Amino acid sequence: MITADNATKRFDQITAVDHVCAEVRNGSVYGLIGSNGAGKSTFLRMLSGILKPDEGTVQIDGADIFENVALKERFFFISDEQFFFPNCTPADMKNYYKRFYSRFDDDRYRKLMDGFGLDENRKIRTFSKGMKKQVSVICGICSGTDYLFCDETFDGLDPVVRQTVKSLFAEDVENRGLTPVIASHNLRELEDICDHVGLLHRGGILFSRDLDEMKLGMFKMQCIFTSELPENAWAGFDLLHLDKRGSLYTLTARGSREELLDRVNAMQPTFCELLPLTLEEIFINETEVAGYDLKKLLF
Repeated sequence: MITADNATKRFDQITAVDHVCAEVRNGSVYGLIGSNGAGKSTFLRMLSGILKPDEGTVQIDGADIFENVALKERFFFISDEQFFFPNCTPADMKNYYKRFYSRFDDDRYRKLMDGFGLDENRKIRTFSKGMKKQVSVICGICSGTDYLFCDETFDGLDPVVRQTVKSLFAEDVENRGLTPVIASHNLRELEDICDHVGLLHRGGILFSRDLDEMKLGMFKMQCIFTSELPENAWAGFDLLHLDKRGSLYTLTARGSREELLDRVNAMQPTFCELLPLTLEEIFINETEVAGYDLKKLLF
């Protein structure tokens, strides 16, 4: 398990990560979201042992990560800015990583390279940005590590490759207990893969929540009424959001599914349905309750 306890990192007068406390359970898919400059990359570099916290600790299973060689074999870091040796090929990078990752899977590497249509003997410097990212993802997945740290990993990948990478992550989570930590500024990229999300803003985590717990007791409904409703029609509802467009009402409210449906049906709508909440909608509601405007934080 990954734990951060008051982890802080400063660069001169800039505090990039400010007393972050977080916990990442093994076998979960943890999404770290936040605007550009929120401290996501710095935090991942501390998780990867590249940077040492100025204050607090960042640990895996109770052991400090920085300069811990044995611990570094248990994770792979996919940086937002791809780095490869000059004039190297994917095959060269594979052989390099095999020196450090004893569980590197050669057979799976070759299968994925063929599946993605990449030539392992071609110079990586001739690859596009997306192709370079694919090489990093393949090496990361095949390294056989317990943790995979991903910094804007889906940026630059086309939609088909993006979904394929998510499927590969999900497969390894299920089959061998991989724990990906995925940093992104885009909520839509994370909502179909993450089960736990932390919101990072100005170097600190505003909150860290399990998605299932966040969805529990929160529902979105659309209703149509033929006649105008009185102003107090929604009194007694624990409303988080209400929008009216003509005869169509769209509301987000807290409460049990049965309770909300019973109360709305008692108002005799001509149409009523429950809609799934997106990750963005969940976070907008949660952050507004906490006094923050998510749109200003992330976009």
